[in-house]
Amino acid sequence: MEERFQKLRNMELFTEELFNRIFAFQEKQSAAWDDSKSFDERIKGIPLHNLIFSNPDRDPETTGPTIAHYYPLREENRALAYYARQVSEHPTVLDVHARNGFVGSLLAREGLKVIGLRDPAEKPNQIADFYDPAHYELRTGGLGDVDFDVDVAFCSWMPAGRNVTPEIVALKPKMIIYIYTEHINEHTKERQTGTDEAFDKLPSNYRIVDEWEIMRPENMLQEAWPDLSASIEEKRIVRIYADESVADIPQYAIEEMATPYDWEEDLELALLAIEAKAHLRSRGIAV
Repeated sequence: MEERFQKLRNMELFTEELFNRIFAFQEKQSAAWDDSKSFDERIKGIPLHNLIFSNPDRDPETTGPTIAHYYPLREENRALAYYARQVSEHPTVLDVHARNGFVGSLLAREGLKVIGLRDPAEKPNQIADFYDPAHYELRTGGLGDVDFDVDVAFCSWMPAGRNVTPEIVALKPKMIIYIYTEHINEHTKERQTGTDEAFDKLPSNYRIVDEWEIMRPENMLQEAWPDLSASIEEKRIVRIYADESVADIPQYAIEEMATPYDWEEDLELALLAIEAKAHLRSRGIAV
């Protein structure tokens, strides 16, 4: 076995532990469901599976995804925190689409002051409150209710069919961070996030300072663990704009890797298994 695939030697034990975590989550035995526990306890051991798929008992008519619309990555949040600090030593970040606070809390834990705005018109996540009160403030209201100066607007997964960019721009943030997808929902036939104009029709005083994509392969978990569900390919896009008043910003560079989130171990093993299968197929070995 090639050196880069050595981790797969422990795949059997890892798989048993993974399925135990998935089962515990589905049966609501995971601490993630218990908002009386600390955020550290609640995020410990969350399976990647449950950041891709909602719980089987979720009613999509009344609730949004169980935890979040996508799986955050630690190094990605460190990069976002780096860019936010380029506009102010202690920036105030508005989490425009706070929902249950999960995604914004992870960003706040990188040393930022983040205030989440939960729109009562949006369907709540199945786990309605999932935030870190030690690092993150959650408020209820719309963008018209913002009564503080916003240094950075963090717009993560703008609701489908809506363009809130004009409302964000009206707050005059020095930086706007978008996380979105261009995927078209096969049932509704509309974009899964925002509109065609929402992420690239900004006033001329805003310029792009960085952008990247995170690609989730089709059937990523099923390829590694055939008993798990199929999933579509999904491209998640991050785009960062800065106002013309902000000086040129050097691009983020990793100096020392930080401890990843627990679900990133599942991700690493899944992607490694896909790579190993492709390697064997390239050598004519059926898998």
